Amino acid sequence: MTSAHPHTALIGFDFLKSFTSAARSAYEECTPEEPPSCFALLLGTVEDGVAHIAEVEFATNARASDPTAVAEFSGTIAACFGAAYRNTRRGFWCSSKDLLRIQRQAEHQGLDILGSVHMHPDWHRIGPPSERGLTISEDPTPMDRYMFDNTRYPVNMICYLESIGGKLSSALAAWGPPSEEQADAPCPRLALRFAVD
Repeated sequence: MTSAHPHTALIGFDFLKSFTSAARSAYEECTPEEPPSCFALLLGTVEDGVAHIAEVEFATNARASDPTAVAEFSGTIAACFGAAYRNTRRGFWCSSKDLLRIQRQAEHQGLDILGSVHMHPDWHRIGPPSERGLTISEDPTPMDRYMFDNTRYPVNMICYLESIGGKLSSALAAWGPPSEEQADAPCPRLALRFAVD
């Protein structure tokens, strides 16, 4: 994985369409008991402080089947971020088989895994009443910050989906990992640019 720290993420409209289409399907199929989940890895290169996202690769969520993931969520994550994370539909743990496959694919193409993108729904509106206290957006939650800090990927995107007047809208933001030197430092927001083909 690259060690560069970009200040800008450059993506194409195909990326946006691919991810938002998958996120929309997950959003439309969710219930208050089963939150939507949509996650993908970002492949690309970093040059002169710009992360060029070349591809998005969807991965399998092993959150409920990988013993390490089950232990991490039921122990550390639920203890730190609330009992809601005991629900195996909450959170994402990339399948190790998919991660290896995607890593090999990236290397073959001369790319790096630069980070990930995941969806936030307007859960404070559509989730169960007990979970409506935290307003969700394209900003990182405390759980996201934990994930960004542990993966140390240079690019971490959040796609926020919200139903407004019966129409689904999306907002996209990109974040760097929090500073390793300052425990409470916020995640730096990356400028997000769209390539015009």
